[in-house]
Amino acid sequence: MFKIVSLIAGVLFGLGMAVSGMVDPVKVIGFLDVAGNWDPSLAFVMGGALSVFLPVYLLVIKKREKSVLGLSFSLATNNAIDKRLLTGASIFGIGWGLVGVCPGPVISSLGSGNIQAVLFVIAMLAGFFLGDRVTNNQ
Repeated sequence: MFKIVSLIAGVLFGLGMAVSGMVDPVKVIGFLDVAGNWDPSLAFVMGGALSVFLPVYLLVIKKREKSVLGLSFSLATNNAIDKRLLTGASIFGIGWGLVGVCPGPVISSLGSGNIQAVLFVIAMLAGFFLGDRVTNNQ
């Protein structure tokens, strides 16, 4: 059952990314370019997603101690806003702004056969590896 629910959630996420335009780097850069030729359409995508998710979260999810499948929720225990968090967020934001892709949408676009998406995922995995190496050496 867990695998079926995971598959359905993944397919819905991927379709949402594709239909919304989040897999198109030009559209994302247009959204992030608030000082230039700004394209606000992705703000409506985010607003629509929040308008669906927020009531479900408040009425159903927040009150539960376990997921629908009976698994416990895994929440972050570190709430510190520290150098590590700010550095990672900055690197993520700069990368997103430069190339217009981030992990979720680029993984969703892998099925399209886009070689740029494949190269991005390879670079992302290399970044994960290097980040782990740096963290473990400290």
